[in-house]
Amino acid sequence: MMSKLMTAFFAFCLVFAPGLSQAAPQIGETAPSFTAKTADGETVSLEDYRGKTVVLEWTNHECPYVIKHYETNSMQEAQKKATEDGVVWLSIVSSAPGNQGFTSPQEALKVHQDVGAASTERLLDPTGELGQLYEAKTTPHMFVIDADGKLAYKGAIDSDTSASPSAVAGATNYVLAALDALKAGQPVDPASTKPYGCSVKYAY
Repeated sequence: MMSKLMTAFFAFCLVFAPGLSQAAPQIGETAPSFTAKTADGETVSLEDYRGKTVVLEWTNHECPYVIKHYETNSMQEAQKKATEDGVVWLSIVSSAPGNQGFTSPQEALKVHQDVGAASTERLLDPTGELGQLYEAKTTPHMFVIDADGKLAYKGAIDSDTSASPSAVAGATNYVLAALDALKAGQPVDPASTKPYGCSVKYAY
């Protein structure tokens, strides 16, 4: 059963968002470099994590599809499993000021704490520059970058596009599968899936 919060914000969300104008980064190619601010005011860059596997998670705490994964703890459990294995997990908020999901740095830290997130950092991207660099379309939208800096996976968090929390249990988590494949030195399959969720709330 959906929570009241999920129901309240459902009208503002899209199951599949329209594509953006620029080309998306391609599997097997070097992931686009970036520098961004964390919620606690630090500056980080993708280059800081060279030699480590990196997960990028586009998020919006008011989106029902994001709420689905956090209310069931599936996202936190994935974050914890990954980071305990040495993976860097970056949660990114690309909501523009005045749009659903936008937070101040202080609010972002509170959201992170309230949901018990286990990601490495929460990055704030209110201009949408980072989101558009990766052509992030939905929340959640996931990217996995291998230790050589190559894009190894992009797309949905899992195989069930429903907003219902009950859908999590039977779904295949594509991100965890990708991380397992990389750890084992095996090809990531699937390496690309169609993301689902709310549209990223860019400024336009």
